[in-house]
Amino acid sequence: METHMQVLLQDWPAGEALATLTTVLTILLLAAVLYLLLSRIAVRLMNALADRTRGNWAKPMVRRGLFHRLAALGPGLLIHALASLWLTPGGTPLLVVQSAAYLWLLLASLLALYALLDALVDSYDSLPFAKHIPLRGLVQGVKLVALLVVAIIAIALLMGKSPALLVSGLGAMTAVLMLIFKDPILGFVAGIQLSANRMLAVGDWLEMPKYQADGDVTDITLTTVKVRNWDQTITTVPTYALISDSFKNWRGMQEAGGRRIKRSLFVDMHSVRFLRPDDIARLQKAQLISQYIAEKMDDIERFNREHNIDPDSPVNGRHLTNLGTFRAYLLAYLKAHPGIHPGLITMVRQLQPTPDGLPIEIYAFTQDTAWGVHEGVQADIFDHILAVVPEFGLRVFQAPSGSDVRALSARNG
Repeated sequence: METHMQVLLQDWPAGEALATLTTVLTILLLAAVLYLLLSRIAVRLMNALADRTRGNWAKPMVRRGLFHRLAALGPGLLIHALASLWLTPGGTPLLVVQSAAYLWLLLASLLALYALLDALVDSYDSLPFAKHIPLRGLVQGVKLVALLVVAIIAIALLMGKSPALLVSGLGAMTAVLMLIFKDPILGFVAGIQLSANRMLAVGDWLEMPKYQADGDVTDITLTTVKVRNWDQTITTVPTYALISDSFKNWRGMQEAGGRRIKRSLFVDMHSVRFLRPDDIARLQKAQLISQYIAEKMDDIERFNREHNIDPDSPVNGRHLTNLGTFRAYLLAYLKAHPGIHPGLITMVRQLQPTPDGLPIEIYAFTQDTAWGVHEGVQADIFDHILAVVPEFGLRVFQAPSGSDVRALSARNG
């Protein structure tokens, strides 16, 4: 049965072939006119309405071109409808045009879905909790699945077979597909675990020595995690490596509001001794430990008196030592320091003696987690410690330098 359009054109000199070609060109021309109308009028109207909409969900749609891609669906639908009306049913031209329209609609729908997902991610990233639960990797996984579905449907359409039959025939190629899409599949699974367990988020400080990554996470995608290192280089880490390997996330430190100081000072053990009366009188003038010395002296005198200690020998009973008083001073100094966090643990402790001396470790947290501020506070504290050590009759251990050896040789020579 011939259509009205073909009846009008078959009287032309070129006959039926020219009539069919003219019909197809007319359909394409009308589709192009429709796309121009949609893109110039409807899309501009939708963009204007989106710009005036309050909230952050509409503007990303304009930026990602969602309405332009939705407008591309119109010509495909028009081509399919007009081809059914104007071309001979069951003919090859109708089959070719309708197949092309189906492919156009599939591609336009896929691109519109991509734009919609990107717009949703942009809107989600503006939310306060977005950096703790990143969705970019999951969205990329959805895009990959959508691409595979569209590709299967398109191939089935071109082959004239059912998509279900094509999918069932892919069973033998599963191993090949797993090999080709190994990284995306592993990244997709890893992205789900990272998001569900809140293991990593954009903005976290990631340290992973195996991949020489030490810096802020800038992006989490389906297959890679980008890290801007402190030397401003960029390191990309496979997403699945964050599940299979160990890494350090410094988010806890940032959320706690304190950054740890854990550094030792090595004291020459030959300088450790009991405090003499003149030492005690001099150190009592130090405001930070004057009360400590007074209370400690009362406690020591009471203990020695109750136990009838003979004071003629220093090995009998209890006495103040310069090292113990020094530790008490450091603890009081840290607790009074404005840069030390008062709500987190602060202590001064002895470690196992070494050939380099007796380590006195400072363990505390600065109130500011910024790297520069933290290092400045730490340096100020140890500047003061090194300057105050001689006041307690102690010496800091330091390996002999070349000048020490030359001076010793000169005295012996």
